[in-house]
Amino acid sequence: MITFFARTSALPLLLSATMLSAAAPGPDTSPKPASAATVAAQQTFAKSLPAEDGRDADFAQRGFIATRPDPVIKNAAGKPVWNAAAYQWVSGPAPATVNPSLWREMGLLKANGLFKVSDGIWQVRGFDVSNMTIIAGKTGWIVIDPLTNRETAAAALELVNQQLGARPVVAVIYSHSHADHFGGVRGIVIEADVTAGKVAIIAPARFLEETASENVMAGPAMGRRANYQFGAGLTPGAQAQMGSGIGMAVAAGEITLIAPTDTVSKTGETRTVDGIALEFQMVSGSEAPSELNLYVVPSRVFLSAEMSTCSLHNILTPRGAKVRDTHAWAGYLDEALGLYGGRSDVVISSHCWPRFGQGEVAAMLASQRDNYRYLHDQTVRRMNQGETMVEIAEDVVQPPELSGQWFNHGYYGTYSHNSKAVYQFYLGWYDAVPANLNPWPPAVRARKYVAAIGGASKVLAFARKAMAAGDYRWSSDLLNQLVFADPANQTARALLADSYEQQGYQAESGIWRNQFLSAARDLRQGYKLSGPTTQSQDMIAAVPTQLLLDSMATRYDPGKMPASLAINLVLTDRSETAGIDAGKSVLIARVGSPSANPAVTIKGPRRLILGLLFLKLPLAQLQAAGLVVEGDPAAIAALQAALDPIPAGFTIAEP
Repeated sequence: MITFFARTSALPLLLSATMLSAAAPGPDTSPKPASAATVAAQQTFAKSLPAEDGRDADFAQRGFIATRPDPVIKNAAGKPVWNAAAYQWVSGPAPATVNPSLWREMGLLKANGLFKVSDGIWQVRGFDVSNMTIIAGKTGWIVIDPLTNRETAAAALELVNQQLGARPVVAVIYSHSHADHFGGVRGIVIEADVTAGKVAIIAPARFLEETASENVMAGPAMGRRANYQFGAGLTPGAQAQMGSGIGMAVAAGEITLIAPTDTVSKTGETRTVDGIALEFQMVSGSEAPSELNLYVVPSRVFLSAEMSTCSLHNILTPRGAKVRDTHAWAGYLDEALGLYGGRSDVVISSHCWPRFGQGEVAAMLASQRDNYRYLHDQTVRRMNQGETMVEIAEDVVQPPELSGQWFNHGYYGTYSHNSKAVYQFYLGWYDAVPANLNPWPPAVRARKYVAAIGGASKVLAFARKAMAAGDYRWSSDLLNQLVFADPANQTARALLADSYEQQGYQAESGIWRNQFLSAARDLRQGYKLSGPTTQSQDMIAAVPTQLLLDSMATRYDPGKMPASLAINLVLTDRSETAGIDAGKSVLIARVGSPSANPAVTIKGPRRLILGLLFLKLPLAQLQAAGLVVEGDPAAIAALQAALDPIPAGFTIAEP
């Protein structure tokens, strides 16, 4: 994520006079146990699950060597960033507050430590949301996906060296352009060794561009939504966070990045890295816009990155992203089956546990191929028959041939969400129903609905009746209208939180659970702002200046600009120049094309100029740090005034 401010904000709760009265105690806002309807739903769901054959339990533990004696990983300041033992309490029968399938999944994902995969290949699992894979070369370690953070990656490599013998890292491979697969690189290598050629860093084509650009424009919104997706602020527990479906939580340390020294651009390319023969499959456009899989020739091990894991994945993540191509995804799986299914003894991925045996490899690739292809084809079939995305999401149900495999279940992505994503990929958000073309905004629409129903008391009565019947989907729909119509209605907030909570308990998807329970928490406690936060300097440095300036333009309020003006920038540490034209409608920035007649020219290192334009720091403070201003400082003040501050967060469960 590329954001410059914290991802949380707060709006104070407005209490009505009646709620302030001592004679009218507020509603119960404490977490609730599973309702009778949820207990029944969990029991029914359990009956639909595949028979337990013990294969996953075996695969998740096979090859275990050791783990850290202290499960808590800390940063340089002594602050914990990860607890590998956070879910060790998950054992035995599922409690009624956790979907039995998700409980089983978390019981497998909780395994942590160093595991042998095959001769010369190991994985460190459970030290982050992702896995680190280690290959023994002739002289040192080849590391694939160095986790999310400097701290967790360093701890993982320390364990490897303790257990297998200390060796230098001679190569790092980034499987794809998401931070949990490269962010720990500075925990295992130093950039000077990369620059000197002692360490190779291999990545898929366009890795750096996609890493830098994917979340820049929508960073604040995506970051806030990611809090819901991953349950930030929810502690692990049977009534709280239960992982992400493909791992535990996301580590809280420092994200780092070192640029690749070599890129792979097409399927079939090979490399011999420290004496180890590797083959690559390009799968960009599946789970990530820049992604590769690799086959370790001497070990007969296929690493399927994030194209296939222990769960159905997301075609569109709830946090938000560009929609992925489901048809291409299924095609890549079919290609992998043909290329590697018959000559791989193990399939590993960047999340979850391996599958051992050539038959298991081929069966998984084929079944997951069919899972994505069924989703795609049946969504498109119904779409072409005129069904809307909401109708399709209700109608497209995973068939028994696919649901019979645990790894096809929706612990991360879901059929409901993904079918809507396929629809969006082809047709966009609009369902062609004119009533949905120009509806009232949510708060206005909610007030009209509540009035049409007959007022708040009737909405509450209908919602309570729905909750008593276990129809939490309908009760949350009703109560959401009431909360958006009147956020100060504490009874509505409390009931909506209770309704969301029960849906979270019932969710098989870990991230659906997180979203429901995060909303329940916000409704009960209120959403609170936090102050500015720092961001990874490596990530900021990787973003091209043009993209940063274009992102700045999305915060431009032309109504606050009294007159058009031109400003030039000189980024002294990058030998870059840029011109900014701030007009009465848009702001246009051009790297390499300064204005001939600027009102002011600003010179200095990029970090100071970003501080001026993104953090909106006082000009005098930046001048004291070395920023040089040539021309009219009032032009700078005018531009700063016309730029919205980067959002620190926003409410989701209320308007």
